[in-house]
Amino acid sequence: MRAKTFPRGIHPPEFKSLSEHLAFETLPAPDKVYIPLHQHFGAPAKSLVNKGDEVLVGQKIGEAPALFSADVHSSVSGKVLAVEPYIHPAGRPVLSVAIQNNGEDRRVDPGDIPADPTALSAEEIRKKVKEAGVVGMGGAAFPTAVKLSPPKDKPIDTVIINGCECEPVLTADHRLMLEFPEDIINGALLVRKATGAARIIIGVENNKKDALDLLRKKAAGTGIEVETVKTKYPQGAEKNLISAILKREVPKGGLPFDVGVVVQNVATAKAVWDAVARNLPLYERPLTVSGPMVTTPKNLIVRIGTPFQAVLDSCGGINGEADTLIMGGPMMGLSQWTADVPVIKGTSGILLWKMDRSPREYACIRCSRCVDHCPMGLVPTQIMKLVKYDHLEKAETWGAQDCVECGSCQYGCPAKIPLVHWIRLGKNKIISIKKKKSA
Repeated sequence: MRAKTFPRGIHPPEFKSLSEHLAFETLPAPDKVYIPLHQHFGAPAKSLVNKGDEVLVGQKIGEAPALFSADVHSSVSGKVLAVEPYIHPAGRPVLSVAIQNNGEDRRVDPGDIPADPTALSAEEIRKKVKEAGVVGMGGAAFPTAVKLSPPKDKPIDTVIINGCECEPVLTADHRLMLEFPEDIINGALLVRKATGAARIIIGVENNKKDALDLLRKKAAGTGIEVETVKTKYPQGAEKNLISAILKREVPKGGLPFDVGVVVQNVATAKAVWDAVARNLPLYERPLTVSGPMVTTPKNLIVRIGTPFQAVLDSCGGINGEADTLIMGGPMMGLSQWTADVPVIKGTSGILLWKMDRSPREYACIRCSRCVDHCPMGLVPTQIMKLVKYDHLEKAETWGAQDCVECGSCQYGCPAKIPLVHWIRLGKNKIISIKKKKSA
């Protein structure tokens, strides 16, 4: 069967062979963790602990103050050293809880484990997911309980489970599908019940045939469809995945809700199952440690709040002269200025690279490669110019807010123009202006 796909996009080198064959290892908890109270889309959590408090693994230490927020839990047992701003992978200090690990790994009482999680009501599923602090683990970190609560006027007919992992180098989602297929399938069934959807489709790129075959085998008899999608970047972006699988187009400025779809990453589906079936809050996550400068690439299960340096040390440290540390993938990841930043719920990977710093930026040659590759059908150079010269209203008209910052335009630009930088700057300025007007 022909693999499904979306228009445009790019085909960067995959570099997945570094770690795709490596099973997960569980990284021991570090001596200290630094757990940000803002590691999700929306408002930061409100601290529930103070300096000197004793906490347990899985204890809620931050409470969501609004709908668009998420609870935060301790990943170790020990004493709270401080509740104060600490460096964050997003590049700015964020109020965080520093905890000294006592090494005892004492955990909160999980409470009554449901005998049949699938028998729970939709509201009970959403409540458990919210209490567990589950967010989208593909990188966006959107509160999952909100995604499981579609507006009444926008009924959901299809749940898509995203197993594409289209970012080069990253392989943690691939390993999850191979090592925890039942949890992913069971989590998908819970997502379907919570949203009221009738259909579940798992989309997997055709460079992961072993995962495709295994999921089809495990999903037999469940009514879940497993679709093959073409290996292309950014196949895993939810609007592109909806287009590829269902041929539905999310309207400009809209959400998947608008076309009757909810999309969840495979890691999120597993986290939903852990939250509902095992009463486990989200205090650890799977991630890939890789790149040419990593001594021993690995796929790891890591406690939230673990410093990047501790993760890198467990992989043998730096092999050579790395000059770039990235959280996430090489296309959409965030460059870090220090390895002391903590792992957060959105940390899908930690990559070490030595970048080519020689190419300089040239004037646009109007070749239209950025237009040819843009998965959202935008004109990146035009938006860049409008932002550069502060014509923000026109930039918004040209679709600046619809850019998903995938980097396809910049990847193919022969003039080496930092298109994503300019568009991101424009989006931030537009949002800032709107906030000032509404204040």
